[in-house]
Amino acid sequence: MLSSLTSPWPFAQWGVDLLGPFVKGKGGCTFLVIAVDYFTKWIEAKPLSTTTERKIEEFLFNSILCRFGIPKWIIADNGPQFRAAALRSFCNDYGIELALTSVYTPQSNGQAESANKIVLRGLKARVLATHSNWVDELNKVLWSCRTTPSSATGETPFSLAYGAEAVIPVEVGLPSDRAGQHDDLNNEQLLRENLDFVEEVREMSRIRTVAHQNRVAKFYNKRVRARQFQVADLVLRKAGLTNTHSHMGKLAPNWEGPYMVVRVKRPGSYVLANMQGCQLPYIWNI
Repeated sequence: MLSSLTSPWPFAQWGVDLLGPFVKGKGGCTFLVIAVDYFTKWIEAKPLSTTTERKIEEFLFNSILCRFGIPKWIIADNGPQFRAAALRSFCNDYGIELALTSVYTPQSNGQAESANKIVLRGLKARVLATHSNWVDELNKVLWSCRTTPSSATGETPFSLAYGAEAVIPVEVGLPSDRAGQHDDLNNEQLLRENLDFVEEVREMSRIRTVAHQNRVAKFYNKRVRARQFQVADLVLRKAGLTNTHSHMGKLAPNWEGPYMVVRVKRPGSYVLANMQGCQLPYIWNI
């Protein structure tokens, strides 16, 4: 069953993921690290030549902590970069809770997966025939993402982050009402009035986001046969998720086990142990 995660305030909860490999671009970059704020849908991204935990740590510090403050939660997949002790230590130092998604369930970090698709679609529309200019086009794609209304919130990430819409290029050649009616004498009062509505706009966007998530979950769950396990239940694990039987090729079994459920993390997500009592790494989904 699908359940959604929401953020209580802007920049409190980020989803982080890696995208690539791409054609080698400027600086030898072949990967992108992408982060998206769960509340505003603001996307940050940086090209990388290597995907070490040190590079991830630098990105989190420079692009998130130094710009938007220290978040409460960071959600990432089970990649080795995010499991590294150094990254966990970095998060602990700043009081950040690092949550890793269940194995082979990208929908567990749906916000980051959605951001990946948006950025990738934007890059595909802009790159040259050689595809090597994607690094140069990245900031333009991010600008477009931040100034386009989200279907979930009904607002642009820029307005939810800063309390006002960005001045976009079309307003330079064709002045908008906002630019045309600008008055230096009344500007301070207008700014105060605008800021009075910021929290109301954010609250309305939060309500719309929850409603959107409920619709998505309802549609998804219609196709799912609900099944819940309890602690001490015995289950099988899909063999394709491990390399235990890879030498058997097409004759490899589809399932392996049994394993015992030792803890229920959340509906549909479980911690497993083998029959000798040794707990398996990661969290496993139905």
